Amino acid sequence: MKTLIVIPARYASTRYPGKALAPLRGASGLTRPLVQRAWDAAQAVAGIDRVVVATDDCRISDVAKGFGAEVVMTSSDCRNGTERCAEALDALGGGI
Repeated sequence: MKTLIVIPARYASTRYPGKALAPLRGASGLTRPLVQRAWDAAQAVAGIDRVVVATDDCRISDVAKGFGAEVVMTSSDCRNGTERCAEALDALGGGI
């Protein structure tokens, strides 16, 4: 069995628009976007075969691809992160 982590990333957040791209400074002093910090943490999990970022926004997609993430584009109709993850899994189909 393969293990996959899907990181849902939405730009049009109602409480904090652009949150996925917000710069966060870590303990090392390096500043990176939230989506990259999530991806880095997911990559560090033992036993994970694949990590993907699921988004409906080209800005997030461009940034994620820039640091080496695999991106699955989803519909902007997703009402929450769970729906975005489910849509990404459907798009990946048997390629998980």
